[in-house]
Amino acid sequence: MTGGHINPAVTFGLFLARKLSLTRAIFYIIMQCLGAICGAGVVKGFQQGLYMGNGGGANVVASGYTKGDGLGAEIIGTFVLVYTVFSATDAKRNARDSHVPILAPLPIGFAVFLVHLATIPITGTGINPARSLGAAIIYNRDHAWNDQLV
Repeated sequence: MTGGHINPAVTFGLFLARKLSLTRAIFYIIMQCLGAICGAGVVKGFQQGLYMGNGGGANVVASGYTKGDGLGAEIIGTFVLVYTVFSATDAKRNARDSHVPILAPLPIGFAVFLVHLATIPITGTGINPARSLGAAIIYNRDHAWNDQLV
């Protein structure tokens, strides 16, 4: 139904590229955020001890890094993800290489893996704004909100 982009950053990028209408982009982003909130609620409901022990999965800037470091890491990580999605799903490439649509998830998954390796030590990897928002809303502690804009 949504094309599989469960990340508002990807949805926004597709909107800017005029591959989605404004109405559809807003609808997708609202649904992505609601899904993340529901998902965080389910995790909290089933694994209360682990959930609270791990800070609710909320993204925070690690000690030793500034908010500027965290913001830079998240901007670069999100750029890498969105750029990879655009590269892997480019219509011009699809016309030239008929196997690309089948293989598109591989470079996207690899990009997500590499971004996680790079940014988990800094911010816990918040390249999906919906996931970060859902975790912060359900956890609802001050430290979860302090770094939310990063």
